[in-house]
Amino acid sequence: MGARKAIRAEKMKAEKKQKAIAVLRDCPTSPRKMRLVADIIRGVEINKALGILRYSKKEASIRLEKLLKSAIANWEAKNEGERLEDMKEKKLSLYRRKHLGYIFQMYNLIPNLTVRENIEVGAYLSDHALNVDELLQILGLTDHQKKLPNQLSGGQQQRTAIGRAIVKNPDILLCDEPTGALDYNTSKEILKLIETVNQKYGNTVVMVTHNDAIKDMADRVVKLRDGMIRRNYQNEQKIPAADLEW
Repeated sequence: MGARKAIRAEKMKAEKKQKAIAVLRDCPTSPRKMRLVADIIRGVEINKALGILRYSKKEASIRLEKLLKSAIANWEAKNEGERLEDMKEKKLSLYRRKHLGYIFQMYNLIPNLTVRENIEVGAYLSDHALNVDELLQILGLTDHQKKLPNQLSGGQQQRTAIGRAIVKNPDILLCDEPTGALDYNTSKEILKLIETVNQKYGNTVVMVTHNDAIKDMADRVVKLRDGMIRRNYQNEQKIPAADLEW
């Protein structure tokens, strides 16, 4: 009997780790209005749900957003230190939200949001976001912050995409061919910007590229062919991004 109780207790403990509970006290909004907003995001992936609530001006949305973020924080506190290999998809999604930033080759900006709003989307997904105004200045986008993506050059769009990824202050920044769609001069500017971001904020940058020259600015180089690692070495003679040639 004792053994069965112990097993049941361990099972219940494991199940509790999969749940996150938050309580919203002294809420003047009616339960009916809260349920109506909750129905809108029911079953929606967590980051998308937060995005929907973020741009809704309804009082119930603001309160539900607070409740949802509190539940996320409670869940993260309970699951701190768990190995990636042991995480289920929901946990991996929250891990990506908290620790990873992405820069894509084709920018993937939200077309109906301004430069500033696109960056603020990234800030909204972080509990320790960087200052948006300071970041806009570093990116050289202060004068363009009210423009839509279709009013920007390719380099400006990529700068905005970098800002959206960096503003979260992620531990790891993943760059997928960040210069692949850009001309030579713009590519150099983007590489210098990524280098500056790495030095200023201390993020680990993992960059995938077919441009062989870019490897010279990296601390470590891993060469792949047909899905296999062919070389993996420490770069002893780093070259600043401004001095790269190809």
